[in-house]
Amino acid sequence: MSYLISPGHRRALSARKAPLRLAVPGFAHPLVAPVEWGGLQRAGLPLDWVVLGGSSLRESGGVTGGPGSRQDPYWLSAVVPLRTAGIRVLGHLDMGYGSRPFGELLSDAQRFLNWYRVDGFALARCPADAASLPETRRMTGALRTLLDKAHMVLVHGTQPAAGYAALADQLVTFAGPWSRYRWSQAAEWTAEHPPERFCHLVHGVPRSHLDEALRIARWQGAGTVYFTDRTDHDQVDPWESLPGYWDDFVSRIGPAVSE
Repeated sequence: MSYLISPGHRRALSARKAPLRLAVPGFAHPLVAPVEWGGLQRAGLPLDWVVLGGSSLRESGGVTGGPGSRQDPYWLSAVVPLRTAGIRVLGHLDMGYGSRPFGELLSDAQRFLNWYRVDGFALARCPADAASLPETRRMTGALRTLLDKAHMVLVHGTQPAAGYAALADQLVTFAGPWSRYRWSQAAEWTAEHPPERFCHLVHGVPRSHLDEALRIARWQGAGTVYFTDRTDHDQVDPWESLPGYWDDFVSRIGPAVSE
């Protein structure tokens, strides 16, 4: 199969053979997904970060997820073992592609810090255009003021303008279905950064295509990934439950897949 990427860029990216890490974009509430959250406590799991409070369900105003209106003991019981094990827990902040008021986002961030002592934030539905850079810079700067050394992940879901790389520890440059991912391409500017700066989240990946998906991630220079066979059909959140091939997937993360 020939992927849509220039030969020069492919050579630069395919040279990156660092072990991949695993990101978890947010399981369902621990009350209904205890197996998922409990499984993250497995020793030796190559976890980069886990998102708390993620949800595909829209609240009033079109906001997804967040810390809620009060501390949730179920979320707390899921977070404490992860933080004790040294795993980064990130609070889910929905930017609404730039439509959320600045104050609302800061308020959500403060609740995540007060109630769950998160290690940073995943800014979902983050703008990707150059015109939105100043406001996103203002937001990430304010969050770092709230939490010194906060781990910041901008979840664009697409290739953003190059300037966003200076605002966060990591950019999610793809989030979507396997049908698009297998024909996707990385922006040329990403070759200037190490793999740990980029993450890909892909749903609808068949078990038989796991190795192919891992090769694409490496060729495009992504150091952190999450693949699942769950889909978004019938408006189901594909991230809310474990992949059917979870153990198989985890076992393939680490050593580079041969080409």
